[in-house]
Amino acid sequence: MSALDFTANSLQGSPIDLKQYLGKVVLIVNTASNCGFTPQYKGLEEVYQQFKDKGAEVLGFPCNQFLHQEPGTAEEIGAFCEKNYGVTFPLFEKIDVNGSDAHPLYKNLKAQAPGLLGIEAIKWNFTKFLVKKDGTVYKRYAPATTPKEMVADIEKLLAE
Repeated sequence: MSALDFTANSLQGSPIDLKQYLGKVVLIVNTASNCGFTPQYKGLEEVYQQFKDKGAEVLGFPCNQFLHQEPGTAEEIGAFCEKNYGVTFPLFEKIDVNGSDAHPLYKNLKAQAPGLLGIEAIKWNFTKFLVKKDGTVYKRYAPATTPKEMVADIEKLLAE
C-alpha cells in the first residue's frame, strides 16, 4: 500500500486525497508550535520553496501527543505558522501519530519505515518521512535532522 493511499483533512477541515501527491517527492512531518524544534518550520518552508516547482511537496501534520506542545485550534496553528515562519506548504488538521487513534497515514508510514531498533512509535515532534514518487517511504529522519540536511536525498529522489 502506498503511503499516499489516504485522505486527511486540511487545516481548514476539507478532506484532501493524498493520492494527488503521487508522482512527487513528499516530505511528511508531524509538527508542533511549542517545541524546541519548532524553528524547523523555517527550514521546511525553505525546502518547500526550493523544490515545489521541481516536483516536491512538504506536508505538515500538527500533533499534540508530545507534552501537549500543539494545544491550539486549527485557526491558531495556521496563524502561528504563517506569522512566525511564513509557512505556505500544506498543513493538515491536528492528528494522533501514535496509539489506537493514530491516523492511518502514520500507521502506514511507521510500518514502512520503523525507527531505531525497529521501534515504530514516533518519539517526538518533527519526525520526518521522505516518500518517493511511487508512494513508498524512502527514509525516516529523527526530529533533530534539519530540513537542510535532507536536501541531497530530495534531489536524489527527484532525479529518479
